[in-house]
Amino acid sequence: MKRNILLWSALLCTSMLSAQQPWKLDLTAVDDSLTLRIDLYEESIPVPSMEMFGPMNGYMSGDIYRVWAVTSFEIIDDRTAKLRLSNDMGSETQAATLSALSDSTYRLKFDGYNAVRRVAKGKKLVKAPSEFLMQKRVSHIRNVGRQ
Repeated sequence: MKRNILLWSALLCTSMLSAQQPWKLDLTAVDDSLTLRIDLYEESIPVPSMEMFGPMNGYMSGDIYRVWAVTSFEIIDDRTAKLRLSNDMGSETQAATLSALSDSTYRLKFDGYNAVRRVAKGKKLVKAPSEFLMQKRVSHIRNVGRQ
């Protein structure tokens, strides 16, 4: 009986910790091959092609031109955060709003001018969509900073 109480207490504490960190996420837009990994509580995520700067608060990569690092952010509440992203060359920045629509679905919307590009057929750069629906990738949440 005592063992069961300890087990349930440990499970409750673990679920409370994850519920208190809504902005430590590994998201993907499967249809658009886009990944967004963020930890807005600490700089814990190594950014591909930017490892020399050490861990950061996150990045966006995938079927877009270059890797975009989270350079600043503002947590509005537990359902909305404002992000500032910069490409790995530092030549362009993009403001974005990340909103939780449910426990596992999020909307990433680029604010203002859309600087994010993707490579189209013929190696031409075209604007990426200004809005993405993203799903939480559960298998990577614990290891968000280890890839």
